[in-house]
Amino acid sequence: MNIVLLSGGSGKRLWPLSNDIRSKQFIKIFKTPDGELESMVQRVYRQIKTIDSDATVTIATSKSQVSSIHNQLGENVGISVEPCRRDTFPAIALATAYLHYVQGVGLDEAVVVCPVDPYVNDDYFETVKTLGELAEKDTANLVLMGIDPTYPSEKYGYIMPVTKDKVSKVNEFKEKPDAQTAQKYIDQGGLWNGGVFAYKLKYVLDRAHELIDFTDYSDLFAKYDTLTKISFDYAVVEHEKDIAVLRFAGEWKDLGTWNTLTEAMQDNVVGDAQLNETCEGVHVINEMGVPILAMGLKDVVISASPEGILVSDKEQSSYIKPFVDKIDQQVMFAEKSWGSYRVLDVEENSMTIKVTLNPGNKMNYHSHKYRDEVWTIVQGTGKTIVDGMEQLVKPGDVITMAAGCKHTIIAGDDTLQLIEVQLGSEISASDKHKYEL
Repeated sequence: MNIVLLSGGSGKRLWPLSNDIRSKQFIKIFKTPDGELESMVQRVYRQIKTIDSDATVTIATSKSQVSSIHNQLGENVGISVEPCRRDTFPAIALATAYLHYVQGVGLDEAVVVCPVDPYVNDDYFETVKTLGELAEKDTANLVLMGIDPTYPSEKYGYIMPVTKDKVSKVNEFKEKPDAQTAQKYIDQGGLWNGGVFAYKLKYVLDRAHELIDFTDYSDLFAKYDTLTKISFDYAVVEHEKDIAVLRFAGEWKDLGTWNTLTEAMQDNVVGDAQLNETCEGVHVINEMGVPILAMGLKDVVISASPEGILVSDKEQSSYIKPFVDKIDQQVMFAEKSWGSYRVLDVEENSMTIKVTLNPGNKMNYHSHKYRDEVWTIVQGTGKTIVDGMEQLVKPGDVITMAAGCKHTIIAGDDTLQLIEVQLGSEISASDKHKYEL
């Protein structure tokens, strides 16, 4: 089974846990069967591998998410990186070209595309597997998943099947309606369009070659920024007559707002927080090192992170985006392929950061033109390399790097933590030059 997971967006409706680097799919608030916390992308990846351990999973995403993906899923997951955002058709075309030209997936193999962040049970991915099998059997050029509606939603488009069979040809598609029109669609047998579809690789690759002048994956990647922004629906679906739909009647939630996200949380509290007995329908997610106490509240979400603090009525939390857009904020927490960092303090000419390196991982060998840095090791052991000179380090050791100095640090067998102080009049994330080590 070849699955492409579409992973995009900054998830501003889940501020302050999501930002321009950490999208909503990387927030760890769900519990695994072992009781550990996992993110949406970890949950979806685990569910896919539970249904098909041999599944080839490729994540179509932007460069800013690559580090978080490697951090949470490891190095073996396939990643199709968009050089810039160009909507869903270019993204799917690039991922399809990546599968064929880079991964060697055959032209007659089926590919299933789905969002990276649905909240579903394993039966959803059983249906995804069936979707791929239908595409491989030439049931139609495109085979879509149609979700049985549970209410007349205005948030989704509707698929109108020809029959009420489990698998049916598609008669037409309807745009997102108002509630009254949505009920009419449901009465006519309409299904929610959850953005999940399957095709033989050759089908989309041929369509991509028809619309874009390119030779292979490398050529498409190189000219990606020149491509027209267009959705897969407009570029492909609207022009295709041979489309089938497979019904899915299981649990399916789009966790795009705090209101819907808290509905899927197993516990009311994640992190250091207490609710007194008079609280009703209150959820708290606390990533800060200070406790939260909530008393006498009803239907409220409280979320605290280094980015900020949200206290909101759950229904009102759906309207957060325009207010977040007005916040001029620096990214205060980010996951990297080697670990993570959290900003502790920002002054005019200095910034203090707590850096965590996972066991055996290392930073890039790099330098900064406009700032000095001081590292103080607080946990774990490892090795620094400064201008080619190696040094073993342990808690209490201090390493000083002047501007222009090449440096990196490598964690030992345990997690390594350090406090990094950046000093300079021009402190910027863009002030970084990487070198081969």
